[in-house]
Amino acid sequence: MIQFEKTILANGLRVIVHTDRSTPFVAVNVCYNVGAKHEDSSRTGFAHLFEHLTFGGSKHVPDFDTPIQNVGGTNNAFTTNDITNYYITVPANNIETALWLESDRMVGPKFTKKGLEVQRKVVIEEFRQRNLNKPYGDTWHLLRDLSYKVHPYRWPTIGLTPEHIEQATLEEVKDFFFHHYAPNNAVLVITGNITPDHAFRMAEKWFSDIPEREIKNLAIFPEPVQTQGRELTVHRDVPIDTFYVAWHMSSRLDKDFYAADLLSDILSGGNSSRVEERLVKGQKLFAEADVFLSGENDPGLFIATGKLNDGVNFESGRQALIEEVLKSAETEVTPHELEKVKNKVEAEQVFNEIGYLEKAMQLAAYEILGDAGQINRQADHYRNVSADDIRKVASGILRPENCNLLNYLSLKK
Repeated sequence: MIQFEKTILANGLRVIVHTDRSTPFVAVNVCYNVGAKHEDSSRTGFAHLFEHLTFGGSKHVPDFDTPIQNVGGTNNAFTTNDITNYYITVPANNIETALWLESDRMVGPKFTKKGLEVQRKVVIEEFRQRNLNKPYGDTWHLLRDLSYKVHPYRWPTIGLTPEHIEQATLEEVKDFFFHHYAPNNAVLVITGNITPDHAFRMAEKWFSDIPEREIKNLAIFPEPVQTQGRELTVHRDVPIDTFYVAWHMSSRLDKDFYAADLLSDILSGGNSSRVEERLVKGQKLFAEADVFLSGENDPGLFIATGKLNDGVNFESGRQALIEEVLKSAETEVTPHELEKVKNKVEAEQVFNEIGYLEKAMQLAAYEILGDAGQINRQADHYRNVSADDIRKVASGILRPENCNLLNYLSLKK
C-alpha cells in the first residue's frame, strides 16, 4: 500500500506527496494532461515539440541542465498520446532547485523565433531519423491510420508529418502552450525523503503565484465501432517480412482492460507463453513474435506482430499467429496459466513500487486518469480476473470485423 497525501492549490494545481525514508533523494514530477490526442489534426506533434522547447530554457532560466547537475540531480521528460511528463531527482535538501525549475517551466518557455527554429530543426531531424529513414520506422503511422478514422490516436506522438512542425508559427506555439500547460491542467507529485507538510509548503511557495489558465481542448470524439476488417500492404527496404494485427479494445480503467492485459501475457509474456512455446521455439516460424496492448487512457489496441524466419511462407506464418491468438476466444485458460501471469503482473507492480521516482510517475498518471488511489487497487483488479473473464473479453475483441491488418513486406524479397 502506497500512502500519500493530496491537496489542491487555489490555482487548481493538484499536489500529491509520498514519503519514502529509504532514500536521501526526492523526485519532483509534473504531469500535464496534454498529449498528442489534444492536438489539431493540421498541427500535430506540438506536445512532443514542447517537450523539447521547455528544455531550451524558460522565462527566467536559460538552461535547465546546469542547475540540476550543480546540485547532484538528474532530469528528463517524455510525451505520450495522453500526457506530457517532466521529472527531476535531487538530494532532498536541494528540492527547492527542482521546484524553482518546474515552476518556471510552467510559467512559460522562452518564446523566441530563434529558440523555436532551433527546436524545430531538432524535432524534424528526429522525425526523419526515427520514422522516415529507420527500418519499420513508419509502422505506427501506418497502423494507427489504418485502425483509427475519428479519434486522434490516429497519429503517433511525433505527429502525422514533419510539415506540421515546419509550418508552425510562433503565435500558434504560444497559443498551444498557454491553453494546455497550466496549473489547473497539471499534477505535481513529490516523493522521497520529505514530509507532506514540508512538501506542501514548498509547492505553495513556488507554484501558487502561477495563475490558472483557460484550457482549450478540442472535442475528442470516440472511435466508432468498426464494422468491417481492414488490410493494408506496404513494401519497404527492410530485412524481414513483418505483419501487425490490431483489434480495438477497452480504455485503461475499464474492467476489461485487466483481462485483456493478462491475455496478452498468456499469449506472449515470456519463454513459456503460448506463442513462444508453439510458434517461435516449436514450429520455428518467427524470429520475433509478440502480443501486447497499446495501453492508452482512451480505448486502445490489442496487437499481435511477428517477424518471420527466412524460408517461412508469409501468409502461412501470419495465419498461424492469428489463429493462435483467436484460440483464446474458444479455449479455456488453464489455472496454471492464469496464476502464472497474475504472479508476473504482481511482481512487476511490487518492483515498480520500490523506486521513489517510479511511484511519483505512477501516482501522477493515475491522478490524470481521475484518482491517484488507483495505484493501490491495480493488484486487486488483476487478481479478480477469472479465466471466463479472459475468454469473454477475447470473444468481444477478436472479431473479424474489428481487425486491422498491416502487411509490412521487404522489397528485397
